Amino acid sequence: MKKYRLLAGCLALAVFGAGCGQTGTEENKRSSEQSAPVREESLDQEEASDQTEEAATETEGETVTRGALPEELAEIPQDYFSQSDQQGTLVELEYDTYESMTYEEQEQVLHKRAIVYLPYGYSEDTQYDVFYLMHGGWSNETTYLGTPDQPGEFKNVLDNGIADGKIQPMIVVCPTYNNESESDSSDYSLALRLTENYHNELINDLIPAVEGTYSTYAEDTTLDGIRSSRDHRAFCGFSMGSVATWRTFQYCLDYFRYFMPSSGNLTSDGEYMASIVKDSGHEWDDFFIFAASGTEDFAYASFKNQIEAMADVSDGTFRYADNEREGNLYFLEQEGGVHSGEYAMEYFYNGLCWIWK
Repeated sequence: MKKYRLLAGCLALAVFGAGCGQTGTEENKRSSEQSAPVREESLDQEEASDQTEEAATETEGETVTRGALPEELAEIPQDYFSQSDQQGTLVELEYDTYESMTYEEQEQVLHKRAIVYLPYGYSEDTQYDVFYLMHGGWSNETTYLGTPDQPGEFKNVLDNGIADGKIQPMIVVCPTYNNESESDSSDYSLALRLTENYHNELINDLIPAVEGTYSTYAEDTTLDGIRSSRDHRAFCGFSMGSVATWRTFQYCLDYFRYFMPSSGNLTSDGEYMASIVKDSGHEWDDFFIFAASGTEDFAYASFKNQIEAMADVSDGTFRYADNEREGNLYFLEQEGGVHSGEYAMEYFYNGLCWIWK
């Protein structure tokens, strides 16, 4: 695989929540282990076929993304790193929020920005899905897409992937959990606290700023409006951005359907993760988690441990499958992959090629 670089911050030495030292759980359960029980042999074959079609029809209405994720991670085509003939637009979106540690008091106003990608041919007459992409440690909102004046490599990947029909046209938002300083993300303990608090800014300030400005599926940016459009919203991140993704799952399941963490875990307690779903009132088919990491990534063992712990929960909260019809949890690993921006982009790319298709 040819090596590509992001800003140095994308290397993000990270992360990772309590219990990350536990390893050795059994291998991920595959979708075949979670399938429906075998029917009695006496069931007529034609009747079984009819029932299968009926079940598929019932499930189809609840499925947003109908494709299947790949059996192994695909490399980004080399020519995708070059400029496309059909280029999307990068915009700096400024908005106000509050200092993270005292957010509830709302006394200290912070002026922040997000980098927003609008796909080629963006039109106010079209509703777009929104993909929120969070950076890792030692990074900021410009890490992945760059700025309007200096676009990053991953902006070219989006342009080319959309032009080739591999990625659905969508709005991509790169925010930051940095609080009072751009150096906040380089302080490990501070970054952990900021990612845990970030849901306040995300729901109350960032999403209204983005989806009140651009054409999305949110009819309005009230909490009800954001909640009712959750099927068209995803949160993704690598390293400390992965921790932010798990925290978004923890606090914002009402507002997001898709979560794509990579190389950054939150806990080794699968039952705790299941309690998040049950306490929220959501069912197994209300969300999907696509996770990825590299086998030589220093975060790999603890990250995989969390995924396996979640898959091992016996009550069906998490169901391992490569598609939404059969499950809500899928994990791919890159043999030899390390903790770097090169592999982060590969994980994002694979998720983007699947989501909303």
